[in-house]
Amino acid sequence: MAHQHNSIARCGALALVLFGAASAAGQAQQKTPYWASISKPEARMRTGPSTEFPVTWVYKRENLPVKVVAVHSVWRKVQDPDGEQGWLHVRLLSPKRAAIVIGKEIGALRDAPAANAHISWRVEPGVVGLIEECEKGYCRFETEGRYGYIETARIWGDEAP
Repeated sequence: MAHQHNSIARCGALALVLFGAASAAGQAQQKTPYWASISKPEARMRTGPSTEFPVTWVYKRENLPVKVVAVHSVWRKVQDPDGEQGWLHVRLLSPKRAAIVIGKEIGALRDAPAANAHISWRVEPGVVGLIEECEKGYCRFETEGRYGYIETARIWGDEAP
């Protein structure tokens, strides 16, 4: 029987931008490891690369970042922000780069990628967003139409896989 894990990384009601699933062919061309994100409102992680394998986790967190560590046909072995590993079907994944806010303190989204830049928004640990333009210790982070630059030390999903 499948169980649902209640950690910040796997559950949450935060409404996020919807993205279409990536094609199997598009993701198959990448070398592992690489970053992806969960593209569906519910995704079942399995112990092996087939629906014959038992479900270990049910993710209910669209855009949750995952690190793809292995490829087998249309299945991807992924690692989640909590370090759990298992297999997801490629149709459950998107190549969109995402990140999750980590740590125990509120994170700051700044107007520019600098420690002294104005804080435009604050984000709680566990908030998921899309990232781009990662450099000099900051990434542009967007969630629910709000965006700013966040320190890379405050997110999981930005470092070279």
